[in-house]
Amino acid sequence: MGFGTGTAEFEMTTGHVESLQSDVEVIAATLDQRFVLANLFELYAHDFSEFHDVDVGEEGRFGYPQLALYWSDASRLPFLVRVKGKLAGFVLVKRGSELSDDPAIWDIAEFFILRRYRGRGIGSEVAHQVWRRVPGRWEIRVMESNQAGCEFWQRAIAGFAGAPVSSRPYEKGGVAWRTFSFES
Repeated sequence: MGFGTGTAEFEMTTGHVESLQSDVEVIAATLDQRFVLANLFELYAHDFSEFHDVDVGEEGRFGYPQLALYWSDASRLPFLVRVKGKLAGFVLVKRGSELSDDPAIWDIAEFFILRRYRGRGIGSEVAHQVWRRVPGRWEIRVMESNQAGCEFWQRAIAGFAGAPVSSRPYEKGGVAWRTFSFES
């Protein structure tokens, strides 16, 4: 079961929050860390079920059958996120546009920051680190029903690009999406 793409990073601008941005690390996830990423994915899927109709399987897990591809397919990149050395989330990146089938486009397939670390600019810092690490043309997709996610991506991309980036709507499988396109 895959979700297509989603974002579980509901970053809000709040008053005085401790800045942890300088303590953020985005590291390539090794094959030995696949179970760590799979466990974090369960938390992400739980959060994402608010926006997408997903159910747990009979074993009580959401699962992500495509996860193994991130260590066997060179067009996929798995990352773990650490803040002050502690696990804080993950990012799954893949090559290939979901809109145009352009194989040169980079796509954030899944993006997750643990709730404890949200609202502090960490999600934006993570996205910026990924875009600096993987230069090229990007498409970021987010479900229209995930309004906080739409706002997060608009801010994160504008912060990276130095100017607002427009989005365009599209529909796939009866689901309304927003997509942002830019180059890193």
